[in-house]
Amino acid sequence: MAKILIILDERTLYLYQNNQVVRSFPVAIGKASTPTPTGNFSIINKLKNPYNKALGTRWMQFTHRMHGIHGNNQPSSIGKAISNGCVRMYNKDAEFLYDRVSIGTPVEIRQNRRTGSKNKSGYSYYTVKTGDTLYQIAKKFNTTVEKIIAINPNIKNKNTIYPGQQIKIPD
Repeated sequence: MAKILIILDERTLYLYQNNQVVRSFPVAIGKASTPTPTGNFSIINKLKNPYNKALGTRWMQFTHRMHGIHGNNQPSSIGKAISNGCVRMYNKDAEFLYDRVSIGTPVEIRQNRRTGSKNKSGYSYYTVKTGDTLYQIAKKFNTTVEKIIAINPNIKNKNTIYPGQQIKIPD
């Protein structure tokens, strides 16, 4: 069974299959005046090639107030808080997701990894973004660079992270 998890602070959508992350995607989210809603939803409608070209090539609605996950005609918006509450994706990513979810697929939207239930493993994951440093990530999650390095054996020093890499963050 598929599941979608969106972490707003990370500007990332995770596609799960059988409780395993299949893929993650960068997204744009709602701006401060029209934020993306948080909570538990499900896909309630899907459209291929919607009439409104601003929605890109795919539309997956998750609220009755017309919030959806969709492609877009402004790829430079990805990674920003810029939409009217929807979750924007690159068209190719929206097409990939569309083919793997169905009406009823759960959609969980959280502000950050720390909201919701605690992870029993003692850590959560963060996807490194372009321009991130370990110092910035540690500050964002109220931890230290040393603690991040300690639970990530693939990180030898502060210069060995790269965009797209998933790293563990101590709880």
